[in-house]
Amino acid sequence: MSNNATSPKLRLSGVTKSFVAPRTGQHTLAVAEMNLEIQTGEFICVVGPSGCGKSTVLNMIAGLDAPTSGTIEKDGQAISGPGADRGVMFQDYALMPWQTVEDNVGFGLRHGTPGRHLTAAQREQRIAHFVELVGLRGSERKYPHQLSGGMRQRVALARLLANGPDILLLDEPLGALDAQTRHILQAELLRIWGETSPVSERKTAIFITHDIEEAVLLADRVVVMSSHPGRVRQVVTIDLPRPRANTARANPRFGELVDQIWSLIRDEAYRAIGGDEPAPQPQEEIAA
Repeated sequence: MSNNATSPKLRLSGVTKSFVAPRTGQHTLAVAEMNLEIQTGEFICVVGPSGCGKSTVLNMIAGLDAPTSGTIEKDGQAISGPGADRGVMFQDYALMPWQTVEDNVGFGLRHGTPGRHLTAAQREQRIAHFVELVGLRGSERKYPHQLSGGMRQRVALARLLANGPDILLLDEPLGALDAQTRHILQAELLRIWGETSPVSERKTAIFITHDIEEAVLLADRVVVMSSHPGRVRQVVTIDLPRPRANTARANPRFGELVDQIWSLIRDEAYRAIGGDEPAPQPQEEIAA
């Protein structure tokens, strides 16, 4: 990235998180000594075995949980709790079923901090803009039960963007969708994030996924975490040209990056599910 590396958008320094079982008092170390810097406008994907602390890290960045030790800073200031500058989107759409698409998208603007300094007309214009941006124009008066899974996820994304956060925190938002819908929304997410725009105009995004191909398609860098307790094992730079949605998977480099990341987490993924590590495959002889 071209941003000044001395002033990252986010900095995690020595972040550790442990939980205490209420009945036994036993400590469980979820994340250990995590160090990471993320620049303005970067799209970061986080992958790793189940239970490695990916969601825990996201919750700490969101301010929904606090590190046991270490610091998390945004623009040089310590994060001490939730804020409108960080928007979170989960796999569960968390839409209000009694509200229309328009009302769900505009809830934060009409009732929360993000819309406090806007006139009523400005709020409605902003809602209409983000409904159109995610391709839901014409569905404003529909209720969540009238929408497909992909459309409900678009509503959740529009609501997130309408609140105007600097940082998008996305916890497996496409994980429950079918493959076709997922591919469509991956392309839409890249478009909305601003893949073809200057870096300075993009949101900073942190996206958790179990899908390595999804991570390679979306990310500028992929953070590979180790199994429990979660640590940064390696950060892989995704050196594929943008825009990617229609061409990246056909690029031989795409497959190489997927294989590289899988090789980093393979053995730990097997351990995380309690299985045996795969036996090494015999190498073919190379003729002299």
